[in-house]
Amino acid sequence: MTSQMHAQPHDAAPGEGPAAIELRGVEKTFFSKSETFQAVKRLDLEIGEGEFLSLLGPSGCGKTTTLRMIAGFEEPTAGEILLHGRNQVGVPPYKRDVNTVFQSYALFPHMTVAQNVAFGLERKRIGKAEVHSRVEEMLQLVGLADRGERRPQQLSGGQQQRVALARALVNRPSALLLDEPLAALDLKLRQAMQVELKRIQRDVGITFVFVTHDQGEALTMSDRIVVMNNGLIEQVGSPQELYERPKTRFVAGFLGTSNIMEGTVTSYADGVAVIDAGDDGRVLVPADDSAVGDQITVSVRPEKIVLTHGERPSGDRECSVQGTVSEMVYLGTSNTYEIRLNGGETLTVLEQNGSTAEATARRGEKVWLSWRPQHSLLLTGAPADGTGAADDAG
Repeated sequence: MTSQMHAQPHDAAPGEGPAAIELRGVEKTFFSKSETFQAVKRLDLEIGEGEFLSLLGPSGCGKTTTLRMIAGFEEPTAGEILLHGRNQVGVPPYKRDVNTVFQSYALFPHMTVAQNVAFGLERKRIGKAEVHSRVEEMLQLVGLADRGERRPQQLSGGQQQRVALARALVNRPSALLLDEPLAALDLKLRQAMQVELKRIQRDVGITFVFVTHDQGEALTMSDRIVVMNNGLIEQVGSPQELYERPKTRFVAGFLGTSNIMEGTVTSYADGVAVIDAGDDGRVLVPADDSAVGDQITVSVRPEKIVLTHGERPSGDRECSVQGTVSEMVYLGTSNTYEIRLNGGETLTVLEQNGSTAEATARRGEKVWLSWRPQHSLLLTGAPADGTGAADDAG
């Protein structure tokens, strides 16, 4: 790998050094004769040098529009887009130091793999010797060193995607923008390419901005994830931070599976609010500020819950609720239970299969569910339905 291909590793947190990409008050409104649609609503975001950042959200949330504005295919209605401190608004795509990989790879079928990768360099009139060297370097990087003389139609979907990556990276952009490039692949190949794409990004060391609606892709590859909804940023953070500590109801419901409960605070002391769950049950929720009578929304992940039979689990500092098993699904490595609580709500519980594959509970059985208070997350915002208006402004 040539030293020219590497950027500085992404060790510093955003804001501690110059941002590779910065969005300042960016908005995008689409106008037509019949309606006006605001796809992006005042976006402020810094993307660090060498960072793998994913824009995640449902169709119509504004993530693809944001990526297209960074690339220059759309101009913002308001705000600034900076690449290494320079405002790019009004700069055409071919003059921006970024390359884009789309869901459709758009390879030239009449050219070999090597010719496809070399195309951009030849357009720039780079010398033949350097073109040959850089094409070989890229094909080696993406694991296609022995496929240079083949035509795109002789390759699998995953291999074609690697050619598209090599063609984009061979120009040595300061950032690579990827618009759902794995969506057309089957599940196993998509999972394999997630790991491969992260390896490639780590090897080249440049900034990747990845658009996806697939939470698994975002969790697998990203240094940070930007969760978007209705043209706004809901939350930004590392995969672990967003999964373990979602701040809004939308993030909790969209990123992974969450049990959402609502209740009235019956007592509050020492930073912990208590919701009475009936039948000796209760939910403890860490809360900076709460008062008796407040209506609050709480989330708990299915894998954090322990399912037990018999009497209420002991422990004064444990959350516990009682219910009846209404459904059990065997998933091989785990069992998923639907538990209808005595109050009418339904919670999902995920239980790993250990030394035995037998279910620990059957439909119709009475069970207790318990979890630690720190896994009760206080949420804000309206209910999340995981949808979003489907349109071309995704």
